[in-house]
Amino acid sequence: MDWKNLPGSGGGVEDRRGRGGGGGIAVGGVGGLIIALIAMFFGIDPGAILGGGSSEPQQTQSQSGQPQADDAEYQFVNQIHRSTNLVWDGIFTQAGRTYNEPRLILYTQGTSSGCGAASSAVGPFYCPADSSIYLDTSFFAQMDRQLGGGGDFAYSYVIAHEVGHHVQNELGIADQVSRKQRTARTEAEANSYSVRLELQADCFAGVWGSKVQTVANLTQEDLREAVSTAEAIGDDNLQRQSGSRVVPDSFTHGSAQQRVNWFMKGLRSGDANTCDTFSVPYRQL
Repeated sequence: MDWKNLPGSGGGVEDRRGRGGGGGIAVGGVGGLIIALIAMFFGIDPGAILGGGSSEPQQTQSQSGQPQADDAEYQFVNQIHRSTNLVWDGIFTQAGRTYNEPRLILYTQGTSSGCGAASSAVGPFYCPADSSIYLDTSFFAQMDRQLGGGGDFAYSYVIAHEVGHHVQNELGIADQVSRKQRTARTEAEANSYSVRLELQADCFAGVWGSKVQTVANLTQEDLREAVSTAEAIGDDNLQRQSGSRVVPDSFTHGSAQQRVNWFMKGLRSGDANTCDTFSVPYRQL
């Protein structure tokens, strides 16, 4: 993947690396720990999931010194983030809407967010309260160790998925899902809405990949990296890795096959309109 070729406009990346001091979201009991472990893989608003969130954005820390020109980690994240902004701004403009770009916060160990304290254990997440994506880039190394490999396009998929959650927030989809979950009759029904939300974010990530695949010179190996990551973070695989039996009604992100299918759907079509996971019968997702 030639990520330096990606077009983009604007910045939106705030660098808090090296500051620390964010602590972690308090998790009590085995149940909470399991939720945290699942939420750390491309979750949305873990503060709300774990009951540690805040309804009001917290005060943002002032930006640190300008990253060095040879800071490859920062430059990579910044370029991917800029390209997602350009892609989604174009899609929204075509639909006669205005796209409000999210911030992306880079941090190490811990930081504060509009959804409460965040730690590296939570993993990448999007906080709707402050329209920001939080990323400790040590997660990329964790992907290499625990998810069967990484690579630039797999890392990009992480960012694009979280941007997908911002798109859902912009479109009001996230709020609609929250209302549906509050009135759900069973836990399985509430989980099903979460699965639809996550699979749509995967599809949106694929749409971004489709828009940049030519300029970024994406190869079959790049695609295999992203697909391998999508497979690895399927709820069924995560449950097997934890030594638990696979319980589909407990899924909150979708199976490995579902995540791959919806990512590839967006990648092949390049059309966000194909990402309507809410009109498909649940068993056919």
